[in-house]
Amino acid sequence: MLPKQAHAAAPSRNDIDLGSRVYNIRSYGAKGDGVTLDTKALQAAIDACNHDGGGTVLVPAGTFQIGTVELKSNVTLHIAASGKLLGSADGKQYHAVDAIPLSGDTTLIDGNWALLYAVNATNVTVEGPGTIDGQGYQFHSPVRGQKPPSGLGGNSRPYHILAYRCEGLRVRDIDLLDCAYHSIRVIQSKRVHMDGIYIHNRVNGNNDGFHFISAQYVTVNNCVIMCQDDACALFGSCQNVAITNSIFSTRWSVFRFGGGSPRNITVSNCVLMQVYGCPIKFQGNPGSSYENINFSNITLDQVTGPIHVSVGPRQPRANAPRTDDMATAPREESGAPAVLRNVSFSNIQGTVTTDPPQLAEAKVTSGYNPGEKHSCITLTCSGGATMENVSLSNINLTFGGGGTAEDAARRDLPEIAGEYFMMGPMPAYGLYARGVHGLTVENVKFRLASSDLRPAVIFDRVVDASIRGLNVEADSQTESAVRFINSKDVLLTDPRMKGAPQAYLQVEGSGSEKITLDGGDVASANLVKYAASASNGTVKVRA
Repeated sequence: MLPKQAHAAAPSRNDIDLGSRVYNIRSYGAKGDGVTLDTKALQAAIDACNHDGGGTVLVPAGTFQIGTVELKSNVTLHIAASGKLLGSADGKQYHAVDAIPLSGDTTLIDGNWALLYAVNATNVTVEGPGTIDGQGYQFHSPVRGQKPPSGLGGNSRPYHILAYRCEGLRVRDIDLLDCAYHSIRVIQSKRVHMDGIYIHNRVNGNNDGFHFISAQYVTVNNCVIMCQDDACALFGSCQNVAITNSIFSTRWSVFRFGGGSPRNITVSNCVLMQVYGCPIKFQGNPGSSYENINFSNITLDQVTGPIHVSVGPRQPRANAPRTDDMATAPREESGAPAVLRNVSFSNIQGTVTTDPPQLAEAKVTSGYNPGEKHSCITLTCSGGATMENVSLSNINLTFGGGGTAEDAARRDLPEIAGEYFMMGPMPAYGLYARGVHGLTVENVKFRLASSDLRPAVIFDRVVDASIRGLNVEADSQTESAVRFINSKDVLLTDPRMKGAPQAYLQVEGSGSEKITLDGGDVASANLVKYAASASNGTVKVRA
């Protein structure tokens, strides 16, 4: 007979499922009638879940009105398909999160109020398939200077979700509607994953979608973001970020960079539609640096901008035009001149409009600055900053046209790094580059929907550039299809052109040298014209 085996005592029923329990908020007194305040019930369920080592807090069917609630470590907040968290329209139900500072970091200037927040927490999840509705229009002032209906405005408006110094944050498969401010704001957190989120945020100023500040190891996948302001801001030192397979639409910008030292960032397989405020926007002031950032496989449908990369001194705030973005702009920074290097844009196609309308479904309106209507891809470096190793490849864009001879004649654009429209109507309709060292342009095609008297491409003080397979249109009244100003060491290979401008290439300035034009199909135009002290023979033409 086999000896009896020793058996460990079975765990008590009270301990066997710790860490995996479900905490239904109705069990903690939540009513879910859309009228009763269920803040205390939701907080009690979260506190109990956290105390027991974690688990799932369930928001079942119903509409649960709440104010500020704290999320805690090891808690998954699960909102059922027919469940909704409804942000209270009474501002007294919210409070500032004092643990989140408003100073000490140049990017932390936007407030610390939230519907749901987490501080120094680990392994926090907010998931659907249900809904969070912030009732954000109740925080909008119908008349400037008056309090909104909720009693809260400005930087005291609550975000949907606010996380500070968390690790292991997941938001997934959820609808986030009508926030009073930014929908998701993540500050100095690590291992952040956003997946399957739908954000519709067009009821207030500064209605951002995602707003990341110095976050690391971030992924954004399979999201649809329809907002009023920055759709996916990456401020401060965001590093090791991958964004893919998502759709964005907004009045201002989608991917916006400002301040800090962002690096190792990729954006791919995204649709950017109706973006009336520059889809991709870098603003690098002194003390900031950008490195190893790549955009690929991007579709643009009716945008303005469409790409703006600018490093150098900021325009003084007193002279800067007001935008919806202004409250979220990084403060003036000090330190070494800005640096941007190793940034690429590839496989981008779509349309750039000259007549941006108001966004559909938006409850707030926005004015337009003159420079927004006649924009182009801009790469500008000034004030001792460095911009090097930038590439544009496999880009096919149709621009709205309408640029005038007066626009084309501009040679005195401000030496600043700011919003893409701050320099006014651009003198080129396709690409304007200034102060770049190491620029590659390959297989780029610019087309026009209507007549435009500006050159397609302007290089100003560009050094060490390679242009291969540039394909552009030019009006017969245009001075030139391409203009180089004080640029050197430039190889232009296999160009193609539709139209017959006064010249294909106009070279200006005594600083222009070592320019080579090799082959191509531009026979319908005078090949090279020299002006403004440029030396004859600066361009070497090879058949």
